[in-house]
Amino acid sequence: MKIKLLALTCLVTTSIYAQHYVLDSIKPSLGHLIHFEENTLKFADKSPTFQQFFRTLDSLYEGKKEKLHIMHIGGSHIHADMYSNKLRTYLQNMNAVAMGQRGFVFPYHLAKTHNPLSYRVTATKGKWQGYRCSIKSDSIAWGLSGITGTFSDKLDTITVKSNHKNYTAKKYDFDKLRVFYNTWKNDYTLSVIDTALVTSDTINYAKMYKEFRFNKTIDSIQLKLQLKNTTTVNHEFAIMGMEFLNNNPGIEYTSIGVNGASFKSYKRCAYFEQQLELYKPDLFIVSIGTNDAYMPESRFDAEEYKNNYKAFLDEIQRINPNCAILLTVPNDSYYKRKYPNPNTIKQQHIIYELAQEYNMAVWDCFAVMGGLGSSNQWYKNKLMLKDRIHFNKLGYSVKADVLLNAFVNAWAKSTGKDATQLLNHFKHLDE
Repeated sequence: MKIKLLALTCLVTTSIYAQHYVLDSIKPSLGHLIHFEENTLKFADKSPTFQQFFRTLDSLYEGKKEKLHIMHIGGSHIHADMYSNKLRTYLQNMNAVAMGQRGFVFPYHLAKTHNPLSYRVTATKGKWQGYRCSIKSDSIAWGLSGITGTFSDKLDTITVKSNHKNYTAKKYDFDKLRVFYNTWKNDYTLSVIDTALVTSDTINYAKMYKEFRFNKTIDSIQLKLQLKNTTTVNHEFAIMGMEFLNNNPGIEYTSIGVNGASFKSYKRCAYFEQQLELYKPDLFIVSIGTNDAYMPESRFDAEEYKNNYKAFLDEIQRINPNCAILLTVPNDSYYKRKYPNPNTIKQQHIIYELAQEYNMAVWDCFAVMGGLGSSNQWYKNKLMLKDRIHFNKLGYSVKADVLLNAFVNAWAKSTGKDATQLLNHFKHLDE
């Protein structure tokens, strides 16, 4: 699926419903669109990994200093980081100890594509080129982010800000910064401009990053990228991601998204698993699938889709077999803006089968919306864009709140908490 960049740019450059809980206010006019009876984390109550996840989350809710890491991967919906960022904000604003480090991000502006609003990384735009694993004609080294920005000029300054237009009660800070890049090449020097801040810098060649350690916590930094030798031929610096680190307990919510990405796309990332090994997430949310099924029904190979999905799940479990994994059924969508896509029904069946086979949970966004063709009703009620694939700002806010409801109900069921009391806690975080 070719993503319309203009539409997505509109999504991330307009103001968004960041933290305000919207479900109650829209129920009288739009509640009929949401099938609340389907809004559950199916099979979570039978999964030992989810029970452990909810126990840790409950400890954090009670004010205990725990560390909890959530990773959420997908295509354009996660690339924009609208509903995932709202969930991140809910969880990190939960109480005084809930906000962990910002963690792994990608500097999308350096790859000439839209960047989520909560952080900002900038450089000289004309000196950089972007490559996405979802574009068949692109060919380069990709890591965990599935996107790479390249630089082949002589000199540039990269300005890094861990906060931009975010809505967390506290600001993100860091005392360590990792920059992931093609460490097998030695064409460039990457350094911090304010050298007085740096206590050490080291290169991890196996995981492909340089780590800077600072003598205090900061929320922004400037880096200098400089070609070592102007006579070098075919010089290139290829950035694959960044990571803001500190030792704070709390919740870390990492979102990884690439416009147009499918399971096949992430399979092209030669260093994906190698870099994923750096992390031991407690919950991994898989929201890949819309692009896998964006084709005529006659061309969709359900068996191939299932095999690709299984291979991805096996990869996650090789790294962390104790990780709770939530599979999300893609939202209802239209093919070429004209036809409801029946391939989503086949995906739905496969995802349920895999969840039961692997003892994982499912959030069925397709059923919550109303099933096949429902995206047209969401579009007519001004919750989706004209493509009937992507939501608008209110639609993503609704999606976040609906998933929060399912999440809270599963949490309450697992730990014996009162679901209404839990949900009311999150509803009033913005007041």
